[in-house]
Amino acid sequence: MSRRRQESLYTKKLWDENPSEIPLKKSRKRAVVLVTAILFAFGVITLRLIGLMVIDHDKLSERAEQQYIREQTLQPQRGVIWDRKMREMAANLEVESLYAVPLKIKDTRHLSRKLAPLIKISSKKLNKTLLKKKQKEFIWLERKMDKAGARKVAEMKDRFSYGGLGFLSEAKRYYPKGYTASHLMGFTNIDNVGISGLELHYDDYLKGEVSSVSVNRDARGRSLSGGIKDPVPGNNLVLTIDEGIQYIVERELAGVMKERKAKAAVAIMMDPATGEILAMANRPTYDPNHAGTFESSARRNRAITDLFEPGSTLKAVLAAAALEERVVALNEVFDVSKGFIVVGGKPVRDVHKSEKLTFQEVMQRSSNVGAVQIGLKLGSSNYYKYLRGFGFGEKSGIDYPGEVKGILRGIDQWSGTSIAALSIGQEIGVTPLQVLRAYAAIANRGAVMKPYIVSDIISPSGEVIKRVSPEIERQVVSAETAETVTDILKMVVEEEGTARKAYIKGNLVAGKTGTAQVFDHKAGRYSRKKFVSSFVGFVPADNPKLALIVVVYEPEGSAYGGVVAAPVFKSIIEHTLAYMDVPMERHENQILLVSETR
Repeated sequence: MSRRRQESLYTKKLWDENPSEIPLKKSRKRAVVLVTAILFAFGVITLRLIGLMVIDHDKLSERAEQQYIREQTLQPQRGVIWDRKMREMAANLEVESLYAVPLKIKDTRHLSRKLAPLIKISSKKLNKTLLKKKQKEFIWLERKMDKAGARKVAEMKDRFSYGGLGFLSEAKRYYPKGYTASHLMGFTNIDNVGISGLELHYDDYLKGEVSSVSVNRDARGRSLSGGIKDPVPGNNLVLTIDEGIQYIVERELAGVMKERKAKAAVAIMMDPATGEILAMANRPTYDPNHAGTFESSARRNRAITDLFEPGSTLKAVLAAAALEERVVALNEVFDVSKGFIVVGGKPVRDVHKSEKLTFQEVMQRSSNVGAVQIGLKLGSSNYYKYLRGFGFGEKSGIDYPGEVKGILRGIDQWSGTSIAALSIGQEIGVTPLQVLRAYAAIANRGAVMKPYIVSDIISPSGEVIKRVSPEIERQVVSAETAETVTDILKMVVEEEGTARKAYIKGNLVAGKTGTAQVFDHKAGRYSRKKFVSSFVGFVPADNPKLALIVVVYEPEGSAYGGVVAAPVFKSIIEHTLAYMDVPMERHENQILLVSETR
């Protein structure tokens, strides 16, 4: 008998015995099922509420804030950079940036065809971007457009009534002097963050304080709150640089680059009494307004990043050390008649052969043989001490990023020929700034100054929040020794000296030439064709106000520092004195500057 048949007979039997009990039992069964379902549903809901209110509370709160609260980031105005006479070197322009709301763009293909040529992107790529970010509420299309480009886009937008496009005003960094002092200024990225130069070194002062404000919005995205606090503008910088002198220096460097077809050139001018940098220039150069279009080699500040062997300009340090240690006398005679001297099995030769020279004449004529003899008398330990004392092998601490310390090996690493090589400016790597700083110390009666470029940091309200004062780092030689070396360096520019072309009528010049061979690392020897020509000195010799170094890398033709660099030094100094309109007066056949450079 089937199961269904059995149940039917059982039900019939119950009905015959108690006809009212069957509906009651069915009702109870339904109630149990219903209560069970209700309890299960409440359990699920309770568990879900626990998950939403406890476990996922933070996540959901954050999501809600994203929907109803929008973060508004307000960028501050970056601080202005002025030269010492308060002329703008870096400022800000208000420009337009183009954005899109992909959600509101219906025909991305048509828009892309019309817009792409105006923002210099392929229509295919633009359309792909818009489709990929179709659900986005905001994307940048072109940041910080020029006026002409923004105007064309605006005209196109109005013509075709495109929704989903708009402009926002932003601040763009602008360098009104263009190429002038570009290596000093450096530049910023698209978000006005300092990338190089002073823009990078002083970024924390210049950038200001960004204002991030949470704004409540309704379901349609409309703002429900106001009272947004303005961002705090950045602080301003006042430089020690003089734009007029900087222009003169750069013009003269451009001239020697063209005339000598050189690889590069550097010039730095400093006030020897304070350490203030009045000008610092490089060639090749670049325009920081369009920094990305130039090679990295053109943007490099060789004045503090590139090393070279100084050659004979280092002999002034040798002379100062020998006099300070009293191992030589001014009129001591050195026999250089052979034209060469052998040290450690290697000969050192003179360019021009002489017979016998006094200590002063060794420096005046830049005799290598005589310099080596002086170096041997001075000794390795003493010479190393003064090289370090004048600042070689260490960073100067200038307020500019990327400075290198140079190469000056410890005495324990010197070979048998090192004392001879260092006496003529080889086996050492220096920056132009290090050489200038050493000569400035001689001009400053033996006191080594810390060089600096920024003199004042001024708040947006005009308050001076930081002022840099001249800082003496150490007294490397006595004032008497420094004055004696100055007298010797004046002889270099006289008729018998190597720098006659640096002579300035009416002003006494103290300085030294340098002609150094470039070391060929592939050949493992010094090149016979590549040289670095330099001249470094200060004016007026007896009352120094300006110290200047000129370095020309790999000039064609004559490579002597007295022929290549000395004339550039002369021209820069003469034009600088004229620019400054410095009064002069004659006194005992010498002309003295009577005004300060600042």
